[in-house]
Order: sequence, then C-alpha cells, then structure tokens
Amino acid sequence: MWMIKSESGELFAPFRDRGLMAIGWAYLNDLSQYASDDDLRAALVAEQPDAPQGRISNAVAVIRKFRSGINVGDKVVTFDPISRMYLIGEVTSEYVYEPTALTPDHPHIRRVNWGGTLVRDVLSAGARNSLGSALTLFSVNEDIQVEINAKLVLAAQNHALGQIGPDDTDVDIVQADESAKALELIKDSIVSLTPRQLEELIAALLRAMGYRATVTPEGPDRGVDVYASPDGLMLEEPRIKAEVKHRPGVQTSAPVIRGFVGALRQGDRGIFVSTGGFTREARYEADRSMIPVSLVELNRLAELVVEHYESFNLDGRLILPLVRIYIPER
Repeated sequence: MWMIKSESGELFAPFRDRGLMAIGWAYLNDLSQYASDDDLRAALVAEQPDAPQGRISNAVAVIRKFRSGINVGDKVVTFDPISRMYLIGEVTSEYVYEPTALTPDHPHIRRVNWGGTLVRDVLSAGARNSLGSALTLFSVNEDIQVEINAKLVLAAQNHALGQIGPDDTDVDIVQADESAKALELIKDSIVSLTPRQLEELIAALLRAMGYRATVTPEGPDRGVDVYASPDGLMLEEPRIKAEVKHRPGVQTSAPVIRGFVGALRQGDRGIFVSTGGFTREARYEADRSMIPVSLVELNRLAELVVEHYESFNLDGRLILPLVRIYIPER
C-alpha cells in the first residue's frame, strides 16, 4: 500500500475523477529514459544546481518508487485536507508518460481504480499521525494497512494511508513533514471542540490579530456568532461579523452564504467559518459580494491558529492547548 499526496490536496478531485495518480518533475520528460538513480540525480541537479543534497535524494527516491517500485495490484491512498477524507484505490497500470492525462506539470501517471473512502476521524491517532507525512509518495506501514482495510470492511466513506520511508534526513524535509503532521493533529483538536468552543476560538483568534472580539450570547444570533472591531464597540471600522458553522463533513452551501452576505452593511467585513468547507457555488457567492467576505475552512483555520498562537491570551490557549516543537534550522 502506498500514500500519494499533493500540496493542499488540490489534485484529490482530479485523481478521483480521471482514475489516475500523478507526480510532477515535468522537465524530466519520460522517466523510462533514465537507466539508473545516478542518471536521474544528474538530471535533477542540472535543473536545480542549488538544491540541497537531501532534497535531490528524496526526489530520486520518490521518482524511482513511482516509476518502478509500485506494482499493478498495489493499493494506493490519497488525502483531501478540506473534507478530511482518504480515498483508497488499486493501481491498474505500469508507469506512463502522458502530458495530456492530467496537467502539463504532472505528466507522469499510473492508472488507478479508486473505490473505498474513509473519514480521517475513524482512524486511530497513530494512523492519523503516520499518514500526516508531507512526503509526496511513501509506503504504508503494515499495521496501518490492516487498520485501513478493517475500517473499509466495517464502513464506507472517502480516503486513507500511511507510514513514511524517506531516503534522507534533509532538515527542510523533516521540518515540512513534522509541520504537516502537526497541522493535521491541530485540525483533529479543532474538530473535537463543541460549537460554542469553536466560536470562542474564533474570538480568541481575532483578539490575537489585534481586534476586540465578543461572542454573542447563546440562542438566536441573527446570523452572527462573533463581533469584532478595533474599539470593541463596533463603532470603528472595520466592523467584523463572523458566522461559525461546526459541521465536519457537511459543506456550507450558496444560499447560506447569500443570506450571510445579505445581512452585512457598509463598513462591515464578513468572516464565515465552516469546518465542513464550502461548495463551489458558495465560494462564488462570497467572491461576488460587494462587501468583503472571507471564507475560512478547517485547513485555513488551523494555519491561522498556528500563525497567531503566540499572541493568544490564556483563555484562548485553554480552549486549544498547543506546545511549541523545536527543529534544528540546519
């Protein structure tokens, strides 16, 4: 079993819809022309002469695994950080160089029969941590394979994989890997919050960003869960109005965004937080709004928390306790 990932999961839907998986390094052209790892390494160095040795070694390992390490019949998994779904399939072809199959930037492909899916939350913490690696392609630990297969038998939904096997210890790669794992664990913690705690977290985030924020009393809120402004009285602009929908796995639709935008007035700024993400039509409604509206899904919320956590007050840190991890700079 193999895990293949793309940055921010942007290739998740194309992989699924076109029945394939792919990697980049388009400038290498057909990978079949490289007889050895040394040939591959020379081509990579020629294109990226200033790249760290560890990064080159990692690229060679990933390309080699994709071209010849994967067998027809192997299981493969990919992940969408927005929906928090793992998609599991079976490899049905050898390596093919086909620049028109997906995008010109991802011409190296293998056909995949995508089938089963799993929600990230059904897996154990150990499996989730292992599958959180930032590597593009890696083999999945046998114990995690057993867990994934067991979960697939018990219930259905979308996505799964895990266990890293890098061929080098480049600090940049380790740092990216650990950061990706940490972000997924932070997202797990956010998902475990109650709706009220999530509203409090949004208020804490806005305070950390320099605003004075207030959570509305429980009960009917007329479409606004958190108010914020520079003065705390909603007199100075920008007047920020935030709505929070804590429904993991359920995308917020266009009519909901339309209603939210309709309640905003001149001088307002809207923030709509949805842990289940947004439909394409909902994003269109926000983009066409005359009043600035920011849509914040789970992945972006976790990134903002990490970015501003040093400025969180004690109440905010009690809602979502985090600790700093130190990694060598070089």
